[in-house]
Amino acid sequence: MVELLGEAGLPDATRRAKQYPHEFSGGMRQRALIAIGLAARPKLLIADEPTPALDVTVQQQILTHLDHLTAELGVVESGPAMEILLNPPHPYTQRLVASAPSLASQRMRSSLIRTQVKVEAVETAQEVARETILEDALPGEMLKKSLPDNVIVVENLTKVFKIRGGAPGSSSSFKAVDNVSFALKRGTTTAIVGESGSGKSTVAQMVPRLLPPTEGSVFFDGHDISQYRGRELLALRRRMQPIFQNPYGSLDPMYSIYRTIEEPLRTHKVGNKKSRDKKVRQLLDKVSLSATAMRRFPNELPGGQRQRVAIARALALDPEVVICDEAVSALDVLVQAQVLTLLNDLQAELV
Repeated sequence: MVELLGEAGLPDATRRAKQYPHEFSGGMRQRALIAIGLAARPKLLIADEPTPALDVTVQQQILTHLDHLTAELGVVESGPAMEILLNPPHPYTQRLVASAPSLASQRMRSSLIRTQVKVEAVETAQEVARETILEDALPGEMLKKSLPDNVIVVENLTKVFKIRGGAPGSSSSFKAVDNVSFALKRGTTTAIVGESGSGKSTVAQMVPRLLPPTEGSVFFDGHDISQYRGRELLALRRRMQPIFQNPYGSLDPMYSIYRTIEEPLRTHKVGNKKSRDKKVRQLLDKVSLSATAMRRFPNELPGGQRQRVAIARALALDPEVVICDEAVSALDVLVQAQVLTLLNDLQAELV
């Protein structure tokens, strides 16, 4: 068992084998599932997108391992990788390659040119304004006002979890996040990069106060949110929305898709029933879901469509900050490109 977990790329497999799924990150859970699939050394392994939730280093390890176990693999197209990527004859492969940033960065650049023009126009305007101010500014306060604002500042964020299963009275612990600091400028994107299990999701939960930090502070618009209670905390949640990695756990199975997306609007008393219905339809259209999906339930949708519902819900309140915890890892690359373009367009529009 430990050997299989190691093959699937799970570090410290001996200790991890004794833990429970809720103690794993999304990528670590996926590796455990891959280990289950490899356990009996099957003659046929049906892989339904088993690696999107993993970081690229582990993806390489898993795919290499599967390649060694596989004598022949029947696919829509086969041939030398470079030939398929540069000249794909099948229409679906053409769309797939065109939508994958890692496979065709030049094509992505051309498809996103309108968004980039918007962003560049905003940046140019900001630069011109900054230069004009600096030319005529007095030292001190004017120079300070010309600099862009930080909407979020994180200082020395640390999270320590108690580890269960030790001897009675023992105080063993695990430091999931160790002294993390960063700032997010308004109208920009900040990425936290690390392998699966490195603490990215824990940071993403501490920033909006879904998880209390052990040490450190989070400031939103200059205010320490650790002091927020009741209505202040509710108001903060309206301005800062998360999109979680796992759509199977983040959607209430008892809520219809309509109620799921409408819930934040109702909770924050936004609009009336008619306007909320219109907003839900608009959001579904933005994430490329049919309005007929409104009356369905999460268990009736595949993982990719569930994640689109989660994205629509997060955008319902037009938040100032969207915290994406690998929000597109469950989607195929065609929809990934569409959702990332949507978020980029909204950022350029609302900056």
